[in-house]
Amino acid sequence: MSNTEFLNTDPFDAARAAADYIAEETGFDSHDVALVLGSGWGEAADLIGETTATLSAAEVPGFSAPSVVGHVGTIRSVLTKEGKRALVLGARTHYYEGKGVRAVVHGVRTAAAAGCKTLVLTNGCGGLNEDWAPGTPVLISDHINLTATSPLEGATFVDLTDLYSSRIRDLARQVDSSLDQGVYAQFTGPHYETPAEVQYAKRIGADLVGMSTALEAIAGRHAGMEVFGISLVTNLAAGISPVPLSHEEVLEAGHAAGPRISKLLAEIIAKL
Repeated sequence: MSNTEFLNTDPFDAARAAADYIAEETGFDSHDVALVLGSGWGEAADLIGETTATLSAAEVPGFSAPSVVGHVGTIRSVLTKEGKRALVLGARTHYYEGKGVRAVVHGVRTAAAAGCKTLVLTNGCGGLNEDWAPGTPVLISDHINLTATSPLEGATFVDLTDLYSSRIRDLARQVDSSLDQGVYAQFTGPHYETPAEVQYAKRIGADLVGMSTALEAIAGRHAGMEVFGISLVTNLAAGISPVPLSHEEVLEAGHAAGPRISKLLAEIIAKL
């Protein structure tokens, strides 16, 4: 499906087509939990269970190969040790890629069409709390959508009061009682935020800043999924960090923290 065809197709029909393709190629009609693995979190897919099928995202209707270094271009079906079926989405489309909001949340809608009741969203982000050193995982308690757009179209009204599941956050703290939580602000990117923008975000209540997650979470709630979000602080945000920001820094922090945070996430998934 070309990008033009995708934009001219009902987004839920497109999600159903992708879910049907995944079912046919994996041999499983439905999945239970979907994971979107951002920078630093990729190793979790190997820890949660046995991968029984791996698909190239570019071959799945509506998906495309990732454009960001450090993101994998696959969709995996994993049988967890607890007997659940996980759909691991390694091909995340970011808003700054210019493919439209429908493309950004296509993976989430596909997961819902594939039967997933739980959505796990991860990311690498900038931290506004100086106590959170690079490599610190932080639970997302709420978000601020600074993209000036929404994945919902028309008169579609969805309550986001308790968007990020307190139940799953409690389960996460059973795994690691030291986990902090914070509010995530999604900017459009792809440029990093200016120091002034970081201070603005801090003043309106943000603790974390990044370029993903919020739009996906809204689409997940609209689709009826229980949403859990967790961030990896890869760097202190602009103006708080004493050094200039770089994507290499993000990748390095994610690589260094990868084994530890992936184990953490696998243990949380085991409790779902």
